[in-house]
Amino acid sequence: MKIATIVGARPQFIKMAPVSRELRKHFDEIVIHTGQHYDYEMNKIFFEQLNIPEPDYYLGVGSGSHGYQTGEMLKRIEEVLMKEKPDLVLVYGDTNSTLAGALAAVKLHIKVAHVEAGLRSLDKRMPEEVNRVLTDHVSDYLFAPTETAVKNLYNEGIKDRVYLTGDVMYDALLYNIKIARKHSKILDKLGLKPRKYLLATVHRAENTDNRKNLENIIEAFIDSNESIVFPAHPRTQKYLKAYGLIKQIEKAENIIITPPIGYLDMLILEENAKKILTDSGGVQKEAYFLKVPCITLREKTEWVETVEDGWNILVGADKEKLIKAIMEFEPNGETYTYKFGDGRASGKIAEALNNALW
Repeated sequence: MKIATIVGARPQFIKMAPVSRELRKHFDEIVIHTGQHYDYEMNKIFFEQLNIPEPDYYLGVGSGSHGYQTGEMLKRIEEVLMKEKPDLVLVYGDTNSTLAGALAAVKLHIKVAHVEAGLRSLDKRMPEEVNRVLTDHVSDYLFAPTETAVKNLYNEGIKDRVYLTGDVMYDALLYNIKIARKHSKILDKLGLKPRKYLLATVHRAENTDNRKNLENIIEAFIDSNESIVFPAHPRTQKYLKAYGLIKQIEKAENIIITPPIGYLDMLILEENAKKILTDSGGVQKEAYFLKVPCITLREKTEWVETVEDGWNILVGADKEKLIKAIMEFEPNGETYTYKFGDGRASGKIAEALNNALW
């Protein structure tokens, strides 16, 4: 039996690593990389560090509008699927690569499995929300990371072939944090002391493409006077330059801006941060797994469990709320319900597919 795994963006490489190890015990796997992320720091370094099989196909779609990206991926993925004729297509998360892969497969009557099914922010202005809803509704096997995700699917009438597996990113973190602690030198490289800095990431379109939002966030970083490490996504760097904000950052003595950072170094930065400031879904979860307070630069989140347990607070791009949270937000320290599984989600996914397909 042959499974075609479709990935294209940094978070998907992380999720794929533990699942691929388990799948290859039972199946032939081919990896199709759409090329949605293509910079070394967002792409190649993950395959090197996480020991992920090299892609069998690299489609080189690159950046562009949502319509362009999704359309080009759909065409190019279809060509590969027609050639390879897999028994199942496996997609991860909520990117344009996810939706394109699912659509290409279902049009060819190939079964689809969606890892990280059932997430909902209930904000359809987010392209990720549209991607995840549509992918769930065309998928044959839905692997939900949390009970909340299962309930979301049930409320939308999706009740069959839904599996509560836990979160594969938790699997990845448990496996890789030991490696990171042994090999990463990022704290020494940046001259950092544990719990003496904040870690920030900003990459979502609602913040980068909105000048006022990005200005508010950067001004809050500067005005907080806290030492902030800021690995900047390529798109974020583009807009920082376009809005003239990069000069403010360079003048600010409390901000260390860097290119994107590899996964192992990022884990160490997250684990040792005093607080994390982010609009990334994956980073929100990693903060929760590592018990580091998280301030989310969004109005809504699909990872509601992190907020319910008190480890995450939503501030949007409101400058005053952000500064207040930097100064005052602390988890109550009592609630930690381990809602993301036991670190064996990847094995459960492989076992479910093995039972279903053979």
